[in-house]
Amino acid sequence: MATKQAQARWRSKHQLVKKQLNVMAKRLIHEDLEEMAKDFDLKGKAEAVTFATFITKAMKQQAEYNPEAKRIMDLLETAYKRDRDIYRP
Repeated sequence: MATKQAQARWRSKHQLVKKQLNVMAKRLIHEDLEEMAKDFDLKGKAEAVTFATFITKAMKQQAEYNPEAKRIMDLLETAYKRDRDIYRP
């Protein structure tokens, strides 16, 4: 965990373009993020989170005009909601 001074420096430096996100997640999620970072040559878990949101947004856009993408998004949403307790912190 970063010191208060380091966090203050980071916030001051990036106040106009970034917000710090600290989340509690199960070990499984941390391991998944590390695996994503490795598999997609990303710079760690933070970039894996960004990549996951990028993929989700891209799939939502594809689903607007691609029936197969919509079907996959619907399946993933249903599966997540069914198993959400597994992923909940």
